[in-house]
Amino acid sequence: MLTATLLLLGAVLLAMCLLELHVTRLPMSPATVYLAVGWIAGWMVRSRVMTPPTAPERADMLVIITETAVLISLFAVGLQLRVPWTLKGWRVAAILASATMLVTIALATLAGVWLMPGLGWGGAVLLAGILAPTDPVLASEVQIRSRIDRDAGRVALTAEGGLNDGTSLPAVMLGLGLLGIGDLGAHGLRWLWMDLVWPIAGGALLGWAFGHVLGNLVRGLMRRGHELRWDELLYLGIITVAYGLSRLTETSSFLFVFAAALGLFHRHSQQASPSLAPVGAQTDELSDRLLAFGERCGRLVEVVMVLLMGFAMPWVQWRGEPLAYAALLLVVIRPLSVFLTQPGLPKTQRRIVAWFGIRGVGSLFYLALAIDSGLSPALCADLVNATLPAIALSVLLHGVSATPLMAIYRRRRVRQEREKRRIERRARASPP
Repeated sequence: MLTATLLLLGAVLLAMCLLELHVTRLPMSPATVYLAVGWIAGWMVRSRVMTPPTAPERADMLVIITETAVLISLFAVGLQLRVPWTLKGWRVAAILASATMLVTIALATLAGVWLMPGLGWGGAVLLAGILAPTDPVLASEVQIRSRIDRDAGRVALTAEGGLNDGTSLPAVMLGLGLLGIGDLGAHGLRWLWMDLVWPIAGGALLGWAFGHVLGNLVRGLMRRGHELRWDELLYLGIITVAYGLSRLTETSSFLFVFAAALGLFHRHSQQASPSLAPVGAQTDELSDRLLAFGERCGRLVEVVMVLLMGFAMPWVQWRGEPLAYAALLLVVIRPLSVFLTQPGLPKTQRRIVAWFGIRGVGSLFYLALAIDSGLSPALCADLVNATLPAIALSVLLHGVSATPLMAIYRRRRVRQEREKRRIERRARASPP
């Protein structure tokens, strides 16, 4: 089994590297290829593997693997985002990670109760929370293309993928509490503070503070001539310390790590003085090196996690209700939630944001966490049978549509910018 796994993983890595030119021309994302390869491998060994990959006895290992994958990816997403800390810069992403997600969870809960009544209200809330976060790993095609990219649609999707992996935790914990696993407290007050307010607010604030202090330390070392060339140690060291601090403070590890990355190279306007320009250039270079390392880690995370998910697909019990739930979530609930909560977003950008609510590794983590919490085998099976097809359908639909839709989106944005500049030139040329 180990030999076959190593051969498969190595062959996929080599093939994707050597055939990169041909793969990028396919009308699908690399994740679609990984999913198909993993699925075929799982189907080939299914008769010899008695315990499903998603069995409760393996859940603790899956929690570690998926959480590590999300943390590594979130740090890279945080390094990508150099959006100014203004209401205009973060308004759309903040709404997507809060109001939009709440509407999504509410509608997905109703859909779960309607299509899969065996879940009950607690199970439906839990399933909605598991599938609430969008993915920071599989959305590279629709994310920002550089750290100076300010396109509102791509910025919103990138920041949303970084934020809602943490903001979906309260829904998962609420679902577990309604199922009798975990303590909600009197009138839900314990859940309100320990699972909602403190993990989110504390993780964001403490993570930002940690990243900001560490960033000042880095700039101080660079002013003294330290080049900080061991990029991989710095990248993984920051993630590890941030994760440890989040556990110590009982805050969201995802938000802590994401916020630490945001605060690491943030510079106030008064720091952009001529005397500090060389240090600024050095930190930008270091940021680019860390981001390049993070992007390579992200590709590895994508390969491993999608292969593992594909490997587990042959054990899924395919039924109409979970498939209908997955289609409803991706095609109706996500777009409807965006249109209800983002009325001020321009039409072209709103359509892109509404469609690309990609599900992936974050949902795998919360699925593993739910299985590891001690749910009944029947409920675990229902969650697996609903979650994995939803992610697979998202990989397929969004992977196939990403390249053509983003090409159309870029052309429209170019035309809009040209029209805007033309109107501005006319306004300046016309007499007062």
